[in-house]
Amino acid sequence: MADVTARMLALLSTLQTGRSFSGEELVQRLGVSPRTLRRDIDRLRGYGYPVQTQPGPGGFYRLTAGRTMPPLVLDDDEAVATLLALASLGSVGSATEGGIDDAATRAYGKVDQFLPARLRSRAVAVRASVETSHQDAPSVPADQLGELAEAIGRREQISFAYRTASGPERIRHVEPYRQIHHLLRWYLLAWDLDRDDWRVFRVDRIADLRRSTTTFAVRSLPADSATDYLREGLHKDKYPIRVVIEAPVEAVLDAFKYQTAEIQAGDATTTEVTVALDSWHWLLLPLAFLDADFQIVEAPPEFVAAYQSFAGRLRAAITS
Repeated sequence: MADVTARMLALLSTLQTGRSFSGEELVQRLGVSPRTLRRDIDRLRGYGYPVQTQPGPGGFYRLTAGRTMPPLVLDDDEAVATLLALASLGSVGSATEGGIDDAATRAYGKVDQFLPARLRSRAVAVRASVETSHQDAPSVPADQLGELAEAIGRREQISFAYRTASGPERIRHVEPYRQIHHLLRWYLLAWDLDRDDWRVFRVDRIADLRRSTTTFAVRSLPADSATDYLREGLHKDKYPIRVVIEAPVEAVLDAFKYQTAEIQAGDATTTEVTVALDSWHWLLLPLAFLDADFQIVEAPPEFVAAYQSFAGRLRAAITS
């Protein structure tokens, strides 16, 4: 499959130059047999690319001009996944004009225009049959995500006005490294030039983004990944709780879907959960919904005392 993909991309790249090529010329350029070339041309047509053919002496292959964007080379599963991804992204945000959620919604409504003809009916069917529930979250401008991506790729220093959760806006000068999408929020991991340290910024709190021509040398990330660094920061004031639950992993995953938790199946009937919490209360609701026996294997002493006290209050409420 990798060989086929590489061949198709090479053929498409050659034809997109706009000139005509004889079959013999394409065979020599691509290093394939005439039969393979004909099959690949048929594949391109199946994907919706208009390849014009002139047979016989003086014959040629040519990609018809006039399309502003060629059809996307997607198979059936990829087309469905693309639509569902756009629908999911469009459902998260505040529907702000210019936001990434707004852009995803607009793209969802017209992506079938750029699909091969054989996939358009499938795209229309998926779009007509899928509804997504809205989830409120801060909207992030699509062009800002693009600007950050380019600055990261080109290693350009940037500056921006940043509004913290409780303080006024301040100008920050940073070397941007990664964008992270985590729990319905967009974050930027960057080296803060004024503080000489790594910092994580909420992208929805960034304004007046400015790119500079000053570039920077790559630094080693402070964790295995930007996501790991973000999670460590979010959990720095939280306590790890480890629980073994007498329930299958599918049920536990559903109960803890709004928690950042490590969930591992012990066997067919037990699941181990490690979750970071800043309050002992957050463990009670998912456990109550599971309606299963469990054992708290690890927790800070103050949490254990709180659970014992709460259990006593429950017993007292039932027996009184």
